[in-house]
Amino acid sequence: MIGKDEAELAGLLRAAIAGDEKAYADFLQRAAGLVRGFARRRVTHGGVDPEDVVQETLLAIHLKRQTWREDAHVLPWIYAIARYKLIDAFRRRGRRIEVEIDEIADSIAAPEPETLSERDLNRALDTLPPGQRSVVSAISVDGRSISETAGKLGMSEVAVRVALHRGLQAIAKRFKST
Repeated sequence: MIGKDEAELAGLLRAAIAGDEKAYADFLQRAAGLVRGFARRRVTHGGVDPEDVVQETLLAIHLKRQTWREDAHVLPWIYAIARYKLIDAFRRRGRRIEVEIDEIADSIAAPEPETLSERDLNRALDTLPPGQRSVVSAISVDGRSISETAGKLGMSEVAVRVALHRGLQAIAKRFKST
């Protein structure tokens, strides 16, 4: 990459520092392309957006363009700034790694289906007092909401929550002892 591109970029940056706005726009556009490729090659999973790295690098180049020594190569200077901005982005991200579930869905084993028979379910519900049985059955078996169950059974939502909690606790205690 050092050669023609290096010479052209250096020439554009020299002209930009001297006040040539078109040269500066061309320099930034070409630098953005280089930094974009650099960032995309190094960001392999979520959490850090390569475009954020590009924008932060271009801003740093803009703010520090006077620090570039005209007798030095411009590409190492650009890549050094991009590298530091990439490191900053990873630091801000922390040590957490987030992976989209779609990326790993094929490698996750399907959950084992619960093997609770209808007879076992009825036996567990039969151990409950009638009020708790109605609540647990409506919410846990039929899939009704707290408010639907309260309306259907003529109870307050608080009373439904208490009955559900006590009923599930009784079932858990009974099965834990067997």
